Amino acid sequence: MSELRERLAGLSPEQRELLARRLAERTAPGAWPAAEPIAVVAAACRLPGGVQSPDEFWQLLLDGRDVVTDVPSERWDSQALFDADPSAPDRINSRRGGFLDSLDQFDAGFFGIAPREAAMMDPQQRLLLEVAWEAFEAGGQPVERLAGSQTGVFVGAHSHSADYWLLQLAQSRGFESHATTGSAHSILANRISYLLDLRGPSLTVDTACSSSLVAVHLACQSLRTGECDLALAGGVNLLLLPATNFGFAKLEVLSTGGCCRAFDDSADGIARGEGCVAVLLKRLADAVRECDPVLAVIRGSAVNQDGASNGLTAPNGPSQEAVVGRALQLAGIAPERIGMVETHGTGTSLGDPVEVEALANVLGPQRGATHRCYLGAVKTNLGHLEGAAGVAGLLKAVLCLQHRQVPPNLHFTRLNPHIELAGTPFVIPTSVQEWVRGALPLAAGVSSFGFGGTNAHVVLEEYDAPAQAPAAGPARDRVLALSARSPDALAALVTLHAERLEALPDAELADYVYTATVRRSHGPRRIVVVAGHAGHRIHVPRPGRPMGGHGTGTVRDGAGVPRCAARGRGFVWPPRDMGPDRRASFTGHPVARRRDSSGAARDFRPAGGANGLVALVGHRARCDRGA
Repeated sequence: MSELRERLAGLSPEQRELLARRLAERTAPGAWPAAEPIAVVAAACRLPGGVQSPDEFWQLLLDGRDVVTDVPSERWDSQALFDADPSAPDRINSRRGGFLDSLDQFDAGFFGIAPREAAMMDPQQRLLLEVAWEAFEAGGQPVERLAGSQTGVFVGAHSHSADYWLLQLAQSRGFESHATTGSAHSILANRISYLLDLRGPSLTVDTACSSSLVAVHLACQSLRTGECDLALAGGVNLLLLPATNFGFAKLEVLSTGGCCRAFDDSADGIARGEGCVAVLLKRLADAVRECDPVLAVIRGSAVNQDGASNGLTAPNGPSQEAVVGRALQLAGIAPERIGMVETHGTGTSLGDPVEVEALANVLGPQRGATHRCYLGAVKTNLGHLEGAAGVAGLLKAVLCLQHRQVPPNLHFTRLNPHIELAGTPFVIPTSVQEWVRGALPLAAGVSSFGFGGTNAHVVLEEYDAPAQAPAAGPARDRVLALSARSPDALAALVTLHAERLEALPDAELADYVYTATVRRSHGPRRIVVVAGHAGHRIHVPRPGRPMGGHGTGTVRDGAGVPRCAARGRGFVWPPRDMGPDRRASFTGHPVARRRDSSGAARDFRPAGGANGLVALVGHRARCDRGA
């Protein structure tokens, strides 16, 4: 006890305050035992506006871009079907939405899928495969090492996103053998598990608009119970036909103006949107031990149901209060610590006031006037991604925690008169807000509500990374090894790394080299670049610019993690002193895709991976010496 008293006496006033607040959160009356924290170790996405990565998504948010557009002509003739009156028969009161580009782009061969089967696959399956692969790569989880592992796949999808099945039903030539598996929503998750030989739970969730956030919740639960050790959670939504829009028009949920005006007096419904987002999750203790990148921490989550409310699709305020409150209890986080909520925020005259009132009842009490809470609504940028909406909001919250900024909501000019903000901590941001941290890490909530009454809420916290000592050891040569599936993809990857290395601080070089070489899936086309000594800048040869100090080659099928030896340089790769603590956080691989001759499937080429050097020991490789 004397040692404990001495340690407590040595704490600074700030440290004492932090300890007191932590203890108060854990011992509050009626508090639930805190849930095991879950690390978000990676993310990948495809979103409207040409967004191909989380970095591009963040830039879109900072720029305040609205990427909802007119319906592309190749989808359907929105003008011919339009009528501003939602009750007009066989007409739709909206001509706009958030759409992705090039949905027919996919490289079946990369995933070992026959072209005929790929043509029968719902583009949602193809898109999810691409994004899942990028999430594994971004998290430094080479997929060949995941084979046979307890890795789970949890996907959220709305049952109304079955347009590809309807298109196949309308074909005059009849069904192909792969049509059933190609269109089944269960296969969205199952195909990833099958192709990568993942042995953890694999399921697709449909709770309408809350599907993907419920999938995240189930993934966290599976990790906590030990069903899986790594989990991919995400959602996908595509709009290929106008069929669902006819029904939504009659429900009067579509915005005639074609945008989501969350919390605004002129809010008149949603603009539908497309997208795919996936996050890679792992128990925080495991992620720290294995030196994985940690983007944010999921402290708790909860799911409930509206029950017998005013109507099947009507929001239920008390149920929303309950799900937010339970998530906070399980997280062990006091309500006043929440500085941002990424709301469901559809922009409906009824739903918005109910949501804000519910949040005020949970987050408002016992909060000082200086403890503000921002209400975000990414639907004002992208439209409503339905089955993928919840995880898109989660990704936005993760990015806000990382950057300590809150981007603006769009289309907000005058508050809905049924919403009362006076006396609440809430602020609706209309410009980029700096999110200032206090003694404790920043914390955020994410809400997603299904139109059938299934509600989900996730509580996130900023990650405090432990200080890392610089790598020790004598100066030595370093080698950057890159690989891809084709020469073109390798050239694209080389260009990407050349650009990044030009701006990379010298102190981060060792981590960068380790991650690029050891924490990437291997491709057969490889290039290796050698630097003169530790701390010396590595120069990657750009395409068309010959340069010494590098080698290229092709590895035959079946090559595993390469062992490398350079002639006359006196080192072995991977170096014995570069352990798993030398890892850098990378974004996902660039993707190059092209149309195949049938037009039904296209090339997907994630570039990068671990590679060999001038000699690949134990891997029968043909290698061309660099200049």
